[in-house]
Amino acid sequence: MFLLFIRERITWILFIVGLLVCINLLFYLDYGFSRISLGYFNILTISVTVLFLFWRYIKEVHQLTNFLGNLSNRYDLLSENVGFSPFQKRYLEEMLSILEEKEFLLNQSKVQLQEDSEDLLAWVHEMKTPLTAMKLVVEQIEDTSLRKKLENEWMRIHLLLDQQLHNTRLAFIEKDNRLEKVTLRTIVYKEIREFHSWCMEKGIGFQVEELEEEVTTDKKWLAFIVRQILSNAIKYSHQNENIDIFTSVDDTGHLLLHFQDYGVGILQEDLPRIFHKSYTGTIGRESVQSTGMGLYLAKNAAQKLGIQITVHSKRDEGTMFTLVFPTENEYGKLLGR
Repeated sequence: MFLLFIRERITWILFIVGLLVCINLLFYLDYGFSRISLGYFNILTISVTVLFLFWRYIKEVHQLTNFLGNLSNRYDLLSENVGFSPFQKRYLEEMLSILEEKEFLLNQSKVQLQEDSEDLLAWVHEMKTPLTAMKLVVEQIEDTSLRKKLENEWMRIHLLLDQQLHNTRLAFIEKDNRLEKVTLRTIVYKEIREFHSWCMEKGIGFQVEELEEEVTTDKKWLAFIVRQILSNAIKYSHQNENIDIFTSVDDTGHLLLHFQDYGVGILQEDLPRIFHKSYTGTIGRESVQSTGMGLYLAKNAAQKLGIQITVHSKRDEGTMFTLVFPTENEYGKLLGR
């Protein structure tokens, strides 16, 4: 703080030093000042200057302390008790005026964002009705080849709407979630059934363990996370291959849910960025179906629920995504948020 004060008042100090040099030079050149004690004059001037700087240091540190302590209440900053100089008060008035204007614009933006989010949610929900009707119509088509193509396109639309819905809700997940005991088998089997037509077209099968384990989490958001991982596993698996789904427990007691596919894999240089927003990667650029949003949303939703997502992959050997669920003690911290 003292060094900051010295830097702030360096022009004062340099002025006083320059003035002393000039006076000493005048005393030396002008014979009329020969009877005056130059040493006494210098000591007196320096002492008064040091006392003045010390007084200003105490006063300005006190002002700064009051300023920092009253930032939460802007009206206290301009009170007479704080002791700001007229120039300092003018600076504060201008600064507070700018802050009020910025806060007003920020509040307007928040209101507009909230309205846009609500409109988007309403639109997504409205889209679900014709999408459900479309599903029923597609199921009645007798031409098997045509029906499969339409079912795949319907699935793409469904997944995109689902991502948009959860993307809008993600910012308010704390208000939307509900922690409860959930059996992994219930979630995983339901999501596999959702991809039935897509899997039939590619000949994808599943090797699934019993998955009798229970976890405490939000059922809806966990289903969304599993859905994103499964869609990626199916999308990048080769024809007529299996996807393995199984559980394990690590050394620290965390339950792990694994999704292992044997598809094209992920390049090592892409791995650090696969959870970034809109990042499709080298392989994803080859597919028009990739949006780069699924894993980003899954990662963010998982973090809100205390779940970690890890990934291990090798090019042309496949990819394993793992969900690491928190322990009971860690669930207690989640409930206490």
